[in-house]
Amino acid sequence: MSEADPKGGLAPRSTRVSNLAHFLTRNARRLPEQPGILWGEQSWSWAALDARVSAFATALRARYGVTKGDRVLVQSQNCNQMFESMLACFRLGAVWVPTNFRQSPDEVAWLAQSSGAQVMICGAEFPDHAAACDGIAHHISIGGGAGAHDFETLVAAHSGAHVANVGVDRDDPCWFFFTSGTTGRPKAAVLTHGQMAFVITNHLNDLMPGTGPSDASLVVAPLSHGAGIHQLVQLAAGATTVLMPKGKFEVDTAWSLVARHKITNMFTVPTIVKMLTEDPSVDRHDRTSLKHVIYAGAPMYRADQKVALAKLGPVLVQYFGLGEVTGNITVLPPSEHSPDDAVMRLGSCGFERTGMEISIQSEDGRELAPFETGEICVCGPAVFAGYYNNPEANAKSFRNGWFRTGDLGHLDEAGYLYITGRSSDMYISGGSNVYPREIEEKILAHPALSEAAVLGIPDPKWGEIGVAVCVLKPGMQASAEEISSYLKGKLSSYKLPRQIFFFDEMPKSSYGKITKKLIRETLLERGLIEITEPA
Repeated sequence: MSEADPKGGLAPRSTRVSNLAHFLTRNARRLPEQPGILWGEQSWSWAALDARVSAFATALRARYGVTKGDRVLVQSQNCNQMFESMLACFRLGAVWVPTNFRQSPDEVAWLAQSSGAQVMICGAEFPDHAAACDGIAHHISIGGGAGAHDFETLVAAHSGAHVANVGVDRDDPCWFFFTSGTTGRPKAAVLTHGQMAFVITNHLNDLMPGTGPSDASLVVAPLSHGAGIHQLVQLAAGATTVLMPKGKFEVDTAWSLVARHKITNMFTVPTIVKMLTEDPSVDRHDRTSLKHVIYAGAPMYRADQKVALAKLGPVLVQYFGLGEVTGNITVLPPSEHSPDDAVMRLGSCGFERTGMEISIQSEDGRELAPFETGEICVCGPAVFAGYYNNPEANAKSFRNGWFRTGDLGHLDEAGYLYITGRSSDMYISGGSNVYPREIEEKILAHPALSEAAVLGIPDPKWGEIGVAVCVLKPGMQASAEEISSYLKGKLSSYKLPRQIFFFDEMPKSSYGKITKKLIRETLLERGLIEITEPA
């Protein structure tokens, strides 16, 4: 091999990868009669799903001109058609653009415009959202009756059609994964076929090893985000997906489905795990089939961890990962969850996922030593391709090949990650950095409290001060003075919240996450604090 030929004469390699819809093709061949999706009393085998996806893909292409690279917006609650629309888009090489179905019509209209979608698939229960997106050329309804542009009408009209999976390259986009938009408008993270193939393989390896056709997964979160990724993993494994009924999440219903379908895994967020394990119905249903209860989106408070471990046994799996790295940064497996504080690495979200690397960096990009707090940066095949049509955000989010998560934390000497919080959550009081998560853990050790959140607000003397919002356990009582006295001696004085408020219910996002943005807005609306929201 000469210096002029660093590749040693190797021919350039194609970046062709398998289309993600091939997972469905493979299941239809290998497991044709096994159930792919169960919803209520309805069941669709892998062969039936494959046929429905081909029929709908034919309709998208023949009637609406959808081809490779085109974007298809989806406004829908969880249903079989939502998952089928994803696979039909993938099969055509088009881009699936799901919304958070709880967003307002104006917010969805902005997503439609910013993504450049030419087709909108919309649940019939969202007429205002459809009307707000009248700039989209073509509209398809889910559950809209027998109209020509109804999803089921289109599938029936093209029944028997076969569509081959379009050839795709590693970096061809397949999904616009919208961020939660905690600061400004949501951004479309571009997920690609090659990147997602790695993510799916990694999930099977690191989160739920051994998952296969004999397994079943319960969907308890919107398919538009993390749950959609999780169900793609089930698709790849040939495992059955079970959908919850539409409407408000009911804990008793969830546990009844676990028992009925012998559910082996589910993906959710810590607040939902808390609901599942604290509700009396957890003891009324057989849950011995569970192998993996995967939680992400935020660290779980230690008190809630202990309750979940006591109820469910060694099935908890934690991971840390953003949409931009598609749930693929760290893992803390069941073997490293323990009710014993002396055994468990308290506060850690685990170690690096297979094929991924973490670097804790200072603001100027210098890598920090173990136990030094800085920004969590990551590299590896799970990192997304970038934000769609947003060069400014891309420039801010990448540095020297590292993706900057915006989260703060540190690594210990063994490479376990501890998240301090979002960089936007940290506040500076009297010149000292304050990380709300540390304070929240201390507050939640109080026996009367169920939930707590701490955030910083401007103060003329100290720059910023902390305020705490607490939710009491049913039947319990506590005062702000009592909580303040309880915290003294447990925290440095500058970390002590200067004001403590009690809410009947903590404001949460549509995914069940406690977000500081919503809490701040609620405090302002109730006149409990007086600050100007940042632009």
